[in-house]
Amino acid sequence: MSLTNLDRPLFDGTEAAKRDLVDYLDAVRDRILPVLRGRALSVIRVRPGQEPFMQKNVPKYAPSWVRTVSVWAEASQRQVSYALCDDRRTLLWFANQRAVEFHPALVRGDGPTHLVLDLDPPAGGAFEVTVGAARLVRRALDDAGLAGAVKTSGAKGVHVFVPVEEGVAMDDLAAATRALAARAERVDPALATTAFIREDREGKVFLDSTRAGGATVVAAYSPRVRPGVPVSFPVAWEDLDRVTPADFTIRTVPGLLADGDPWAELMPSPQRLPADLVEEGHTIPIARVQAMHEGKRRARARRAE
Repeated sequence: MSLTNLDRPLFDGTEAAKRDLVDYLDAVRDRILPVLRGRALSVIRVRPGQEPFMQKNVPKYAPSWVRTVSVWAEASQRQVSYALCDDRRTLLWFANQRAVEFHPALVRGDGPTHLVLDLDPPAGGAFEVTVGAARLVRRALDDAGLAGAVKTSGAKGVHVFVPVEEGVAMDDLAAATRALAARAERVDPALATTAFIREDREGKVFLDSTRAGGATVVAAYSPRVRPGVPVSFPVAWEDLDRVTPADFTIRTVPGLLADGDPWAELMPSPQRLPADLVEEGHTIPIARVQAMHEGKRRARARRAE
C-alpha cells in the first residue's frame, strides 16, 4: 500500500499535514487498535475543499484485506457494511483516506461492552464546568458500587466509560445509563441536566445517556477535526483539574505516552450492573422518544396560539 499526498494540508484551520496524521496514528497504533478491534467502525474523513463527512459503509474501492461486518441499521432500514480496523495496515489505509476521527461501536459482536455517559458543556462553557459534572457522575458511580474511566472528548466534553460484564441485555444497559445520569443530576441540578431538548438545558452541562445500543463514541487516542488536531485522551480522575483538552494533540500525545497505555491501565474490570440501577432506569422515559413527543406537543401549542 502506497501513501499519497503526504505533504498536503490535513484540513482548513490547522497547520498539520496529512503526513502528521499518518505518523501519529502509526505511533499510537498499539494503543488505538485495541479499542477499535472487532468493532464496527465509522470514521470522519476530510477531503480537500470539502466539509468533513462521516463514512459508515466501506467504499467499493477498499482493498480486499480490509475486513468488514454487516450490521442492520434500524434508522435507515438497511444493511451497512462497516470496516473492522484490526491491524496496522488497515489503520494506515484509513489515514491515507484522510480518516481523522475514529468512532467504534459500543458493542463487540452482539453484546455491549461499556456503559457510557457523554458530558457536553453548554455553548461557551469552560472545560472546568464539564469537569465539575464529571465529578457528579463519579459520585453516582461510587454510590452504585461501580467504577469507570474518564477521557477528554477532544473538544470541551468528557466521556465516562464503565465496562460491563458479558451478557447484559441492551435495554437493561440503556436503562442503567439513564438512571446513572439521573442520579448524577440529582447531586447538583444547578450544574448538570439530563434534558435532551437543548433549549431546556438552561446553560448546564448535558449528561447524555443516549449512547447505548448502536451508538458510537470517538475512540480513546482518536484525533478530532478541530484546530490543532486535538486527541481524545484518557485522564486519571484525580488529574482532571490539572489538564485542558488542548494539552493532548497529535503532536504532544506520542511523547506523553512513552511506553504506557493509560486507557487500558485506568479502565476497571467489567462489572455487573446493580439491579436497582437497572430497575430505576426502566422507569425513566427514553430521552429521544420523550423529546420527540414533547417537540410535537410544543409545536401544537404554538399553532394554537
